[in-house]
Amino acid sequence: MSSKTVVIANPRSGGGATERRWGEFAAVLGDTLGSFEHRFTRDVGDGTRLAREALAAGFDLVVAMGGDGTVSEVASGFFDGERATHPEAVLGILPGGTGGDFLRTLGIPRTFAEAARGLRGTTTRRIDVGLLEYTLEGGAQASRHFTNIASFGLGGVVDRIINSSRPPSFLGLRPGALGGKLAYLAATLQGGLQYKNQRVKITLDDGEPQYKTIQSVAVANGRYFGGGMHIAPGASVDDGRFDVITLGDLGPMDFLKRGYKVYLGTHIGSPKIECQRASLVRAWPIDPKEAVLLDVDGEAPGQLPATFRILPGALRVKVEG
Repeated sequence: MSSKTVVIANPRSGGGATERRWGEFAAVLGDTLGSFEHRFTRDVGDGTRLAREALAAGFDLVVAMGGDGTVSEVASGFFDGERATHPEAVLGILPGGTGGDFLRTLGIPRTFAEAARGLRGTTTRRIDVGLLEYTLEGGAQASRHFTNIASFGLGGVVDRIINSSRPPSFLGLRPGALGGKLAYLAATLQGGLQYKNQRVKITLDDGEPQYKTIQSVAVANGRYFGGGMHIAPGASVDDGRFDVITLGDLGPMDFLKRGYKVYLGTHIGSPKIECQRASLVRAWPIDPKEAVLLDVDGEAPGQLPATFRILPGALRVKVEG
C-alpha cells in the first residue's frame, strides 16, 4: 500500500451526496487505508491543480472520487503536456458520480466499500491517456488530458444540455432524480431532435483526409460513455491506440429505432457507423464558422479544430486489491 495517500473528491458528485455523506465515506477509508488526507474540489480545474500540488508534496497514491470528469481532471495533474511528472505515482478511483463509465472499463467495483478495499493492494495497471489540443470559443487554443472518451458533434450538445440551468426531464423527472443513465438518455433525445448533422474533415495518423457528415465521432480510450452507452466495445486502455467510432449521417428516427444498440454495444457495422483505430486523430469543421462542439469525459471544454494524441502506458492506476 502506498505510504502517503490523498483523496481528491468532488463534493457535488452524486447529486451532492459526497459532501453530505463525507463522514461516512471517510470512516470507511480510514478503516481500509489507515492514514490519508482529503481535498474537495470547488471549481472547474481544481482536480488538476490539487493533484499537481499533492504529487509535488510527495503523495504517491492520489485518489479521484467523483464522476468521469473528476477522474479526468485529477489524471491531468499527473502530466505536463506529453510528460508524466511523477511516473511512479499511482491514480486510484472511487465511485462518486452518477455515470461512472470509466469504472466499467477498468472493472472497478461500483460500490464505495468494495472500491475502497481495492485500494489496499499493490496491483496496478499502466494505461494509455489521451492528450487533447482544442479550440476555445473565440479561437484561443487550449489543452487537457482525458482518460476515457472525447467526442465531437452531438455529444458536445448533450453536455451543454446536461449542464444547463434548465436540464432535461424524463417522464417529468429532473436529472437529480433520474440518475446518470436516464439523465443522459433524456439529454440525448432532446439534443438529437435539435441537432443538425455536421460536416468535418478528419485525419487518422498519417492517412489521407476523410470528409464526413457526422452525428458524432467518439475518440475512445475506454469503452463506455454517456451514462452506460457501450460506444466502443473493442476499445482497450493499454493498446496504444484509440478506437474512433463514427456515427455518420444518422437522423432522429435512426436513434429512436436503433439507439438501443449503442447501449448493448452491437451497433458496430450497422449502416452509417464505422470503427477505425489510430494513435493520432485530427479534426476540423468544413465550415470554419461552424462550431463543432467537444465532449471530454462528460465535460464541454470547447470545439474543433482539435488534435487527439495517445500517450501509451503513461499512467499507473490501482485496479484491484
